[in-house]
Amino acid sequence: MTTRVTVWNENRHENKNPVVRDIYPEGIHGAIANALKGAGYDTKTATLDEPEHGLTDDVLNETDVLIWWGHLAHDEVADEVVENVKKRVLEGMGLIVLHSGHFSKIFKSLMGTSCDLKWREADDKERLWVVDPSHPIVKGVGEYIELEKEEMYGEHFDIPAPDQLVFVSWFEGGEVFRSGCTYQRGNGKIFYFRPGHETYPTYHNEQIQRVISNAVEWAAPVGREYPQYGNAKPLEAIKKK
Repeated sequence: MTTRVTVWNENRHENKNPVVRDIYPEGIHGAIANALKGAGYDTKTATLDEPEHGLTDDVLNETDVLIWWGHLAHDEVADEVVENVKKRVLEGMGLIVLHSGHFSKIFKSLMGTSCDLKWREADDKERLWVVDPSHPIVKGVGEYIELEKEEMYGEHFDIPAPDQLVFVSWFEGGEVFRSGCTYQRGNGKIFYFRPGHETYPTYHNEQIQRVISNAVEWAAPVGREYPQYGNAKPLEAIKKK
């Protein structure tokens, strides 16, 4: 069965900034979705201003992996939708959080920390070093990915220690950053991937597309039922003592 992917984007920069619109005429969500369609995934998109932000129960129930990009409007995402997404992640839906999505309600809720960091927009060169070469997310990727211009994110990044650290970034200004981090929450798998500032063509980069495609494959549900919690009947007869 083909993995079903929903690419979510607040879609605000594209409507406000002609530079972003020129780079991503179909939106950041469109660029990512088109790349994933080319990789063979069953892909659709959703945006902030749609009813229920495009993430209705039907959409979430038919999504194996949700990709999340947000920046300007984190506070506009309804808490009820966040809780529905979180429930689906705990049940097994994969979640890939991109770039400034580190500050989204859903990522902060799942991490339990502020998820804050240092940042700078100065056309820094970024070099994303693969620090876990055995991880399936880096299949087909060399020792590093180099981006000529990107927004800098720097440590300290206030997140829990990752289950697996896949990428570490170095920036031209001297900073480093944990830029590819995996987590497991309930039945679900989460991947945070740092690059993707809206005024740079990062999501047109074939290596970045490859990482996101690999991450979709990695994060897809394993097809296991959600565990049962609460009061439980004994499996065996309990002898009276």
